[in-house]
Amino acid sequence: MVSADTAKGTLLGLACGDALGRPVEFRSPNQITKQHGTLTDMVGHGTHGKTAGTVTDDTDLALCNARSLAEQAAFDGQDIADRFAAWYDDGPFDVGLMTADAISEYQSGTSWRDAGREVWQRRAEGSNAGNGSIMRCAPHAIAFADAPETLERVSKQSSAITHYDPRCQYGCVLLNHTIAGYLNGFDDPLSDAIEQIEGDAPDELVETIRLVPDLVGEKQLENTGYVVHTLQTSLYDALTTDTAEDAIITSVNRGGDTDTLGAVTGAIAGARFGADELPERWLDTLEYKDDLELLAQALATTDVDATV
Repeated sequence: MVSADTAKGTLLGLACGDALGRPVEFRSPNQITKQHGTLTDMVGHGTHGKTAGTVTDDTDLALCNARSLAEQAAFDGQDIADRFAAWYDDGPFDVGLMTADAISEYQSGTSWRDAGREVWQRRAEGSNAGNGSIMRCAPHAIAFADAPETLERVSKQSSAITHYDPRCQYGCVLLNHTIAGYLNGFDDPLSDAIEQIEGDAPDELVETIRLVPDLVGEKQLENTGYVVHTLQTSLYDALTTDTAEDAIITSVNRGGDTDTLGAVTGAIAGARFGADELPERWLDTLEYKDDLELLAQALATTDVDATV
């Protein structure tokens, strides 16, 4: 059973990175520097014009996953898809294209098992492997930290609801195994995670992540919405900094897809360092802070069915 502090760190870190990155989403590093210097505090306005501490679809959809796991005490793809659809019907201010298309496909009557695949098959290479499932998958790492085979299965199934591409499915597996490794106190979670997926996962994903942290340089890291880029950059930042705060700030100030870079980095760094290492000034401002803490506690201490 994982500790409540690292479980809370995972979900709170995800949300902190999301909220810090939201107002500068789509900005270049130079634009961020010109306006903020180094962005270290949650600010209002900016992209999407929301108040400080407001989260985006990254946290919203992670909350859908977490609430489903806590309430169903199991992975339930139908329930998760229903929650995604209800969230979408509420008119979120930020939603990825593949996520929107897959939810619409599901609402048209396609099974939750097939909706993501249908959308993926219609998409051209270059627009079919975004980071929209890795940003939300961390709750599964908490719930199934002690059941690696189940964690792999549900990570792929959950991704495929909206992001069917194997790079996305195995990206979630890789990320969740890494987070679970930190939750379990392993010495080298990333290497363990790579070992668990190599031979099955796409070579591009495995070989790109294998470069982290020592064989890739700062100038090679990308800030795009491509799942492989996001994973490499977020893992690098989470593994090469000395605090969760520094990891999240580094990722967000890279510009580009800042909310998701921040969210993925924050989930990893939160699992690595724990909730106690996240800045109080962020937590005091963060939307859904109490919900995230309660859900992390529930997932860390509840016996979630690992036979699904």
